[in-house]
This record gives sequence, structure tokens and C-alpha cells, in this order.
Amino acid sequence: MRIDPAGLPFIGGALVLGRLVGVTVGWALALPLIALGAFFAYFFRDPDRRAPAGDEIVLSPADGRVLVAGPATPEAAPEGEWQQVSIFLSPMNVHVNRVPASGRITRVSYTPGRFLPAYRHEAATSNERSEIWIDHAGQTVVARQIVGLLARRVVCRLKAGADVRAGDRFGIMKFGSRMDVFLPPTAIIAVKVGDLVRGGETVIAVL
Repeated sequence: MRIDPAGLPFIGGALVLGRLVGVTVGWALALPLIALGAFFAYFFRDPDRRAPAGDEIVLSPADGRVLVAGPATPEAAPEGEWQQVSIFLSPMNVHVNRVPASGRITRVSYTPGRFLPAYRHEAATSNERSEIWIDHAGQTVVARQIVGLLARRVVCRLKAGADVRAGDRFGIMKFGSRMDVFLPPTAIIAVKVGDLVRGGETVIAVL
């Protein structure tokens, strides 16, 4: 299975250290480091996903559980009127993020911040985060990567001006966190709070 490049230093570091401890001290003491390397390989896994057809669909940008599905939380949303779908990722979920809607990237931003648990509402405005803004035939969709208590870094590999398709890989969040998607008020939300979703496959809304 493909491994996201962001995980290679973690996997390699744990395995090299494990080998060093095994050779110099003993393999019994090296086993926890080898197990840690295996966990990192699992965490940074990047499975292939097949996006469903449809130009107007909005796909989940991440695996996880839906926290918010409906009118946007005013203090969390960008200025204006929006609908919102928020997804919480546990450390066991795939953490590679995917573009929710086809179109052109008009803005990419990064905001430093705190590391509150990602399921708390205030995490949307207080925590470290990155946003991509997508112009889809004149409609704007915003995807926001938010770090959590364990996730201390977001990786976004897109730049303004890029043309993207729904389901494309665009980044990763390291060690658990949250994704917020902000949609036009006319969008039809297709998920509800508590639903489990898969990045690049589950339709969360229709524009």
C-alpha cells in the first residue's frame, strides 16, 4: 500500500532506532520501537479511492465521523452565509486529505494557533489550521484542515491557481484532527451528525 511521504521520516526513524537498539542492547528492547514504526506505517497509509461520478457532488475530504451537518457555526465560518460539514478523525483513520469539489483553487491560507481537542467547537477558530478555497462554477467551497490535541501539523500541497478534481489528494494531517467544509447556503447536505464517512468516496453534499 502507498505511504504518504510525510510519514517516511517517522517510519524510518523508528525502524533505524529499533535496529540500533536491537544490535547494541537486545531485540527485546527494540520491539517497542519496531512496533512504533509499524504504527506509523499504518497511520500514514494512503489507500486508493474511487470517486463517484458527478460534477455537482461534494466529497468528504477525510475519513472520520461527522460532527456538524447543517447551518454553519457563525463564529467558525468565513464571513457570509454558509452551510457546514465537520469531520472528526481518530488516530486510526486514514489521514490523507482529498479535495471535496472540482474547480480552481483561488486561495490557500495557513493560520498558527493552539492544539485543543479537535472535537471541541472552539478548535475551529483557535487551533492551527490551513484552508483551501475552491471556485466551482462560480460557487465557493472551503475546506479547512484543523490540528488537534495529538495532531500538531497540517500539510497542504496545493497552491492558488491549481485546477483540481473532487477526490484528488491534497495533503495530510498528522496524528488525529478535524476537517471543516463550508458550502453555499443552497447546497443540499447529504450526511447527518454521527455518520461515518470515507475521504474521496462519501458524498457529503450536492451543489
